[in-house]
Amino acid sequence: MNKVSLFIPCTVDLFLPHIGEATVRLLRSLGVSVVYHEEQTCCGQPAMNAGYQKEAQKAAQHFLEVFGEDEIIVSPSGSCVCMVKYHYPELFENDPEWRRRAEEVASRIYEFSQFLVDVLHVEDVGASFSGKVAYHESCHILRGLKVSVQPKKLIQAVKGVELVPLNAADTCCGFGGEFAYHYADISESMVKNKVENYLASGADLLLLGEPGCLLNIGGYLSRNHPQKKIMHLASFLADYRREKA
Repeated sequence: MNKVSLFIPCTVDLFLPHIGEATVRLLRSLGVSVVYHEEQTCCGQPAMNAGYQKEAQKAAQHFLEVFGEDEIIVSPSGSCVCMVKYHYPELFENDPEWRRRAEEVASRIYEFSQFLVDVLHVEDVGASFSGKVAYHESCHILRGLKVSVQPKKLIQAVKGVELVPLNAADTCCGFGGEFAYHYADISESMVKNKVENYLASGADLLLLGEPGCLLNIGGYLSRNHPQKKIMHLASFLADYRREKA
């Protein structure tokens, strides 16, 4: 596989562009040609979660028109991949033609770590990190896509790294899109618990694969424990490649 189409979610485009840049750098370093469609926009997940099905369908139709001819689509956001892979066909359950198109694209989209390990068959990307890291299991990646082994394989293949256990690693961080807004107190309590488990793990760095979780956990860390670091897996692997050390 030497060519992929990159889907960059809203959170990365607007708040975390370095994740998109790191994804491109790493894929190219592995010999993968990356195509970016500038006309791409939101996948429609926020609209669907808020109950605006027609608006979500409109966003989905645009996505399918933009990416419909691509052989492989890769994204550094499991929640957006989950939206396209599983919810697009549901959005068009009463429209046979759009449902067919949705199902075709659904079979060709992958979360970042899933693509590297399952499609590209790469685990060691040539990264080196001397220290302890913990991994947070983001809800959509773990429960939606059933992706858990893949990111850990990539982490464990990093030279010098020690992957340490994170208590309640599979517990939600409290982001959940609109959940963090409508239930701010509950969200704050959940992210506090997540960070306390991170601190107790003894890890030097917390890794994850979901931009939304990074914004939520990273925001709490910046306000309460600014000395503790958090990174998206793509940024970690790209930034610590040995060739660039």
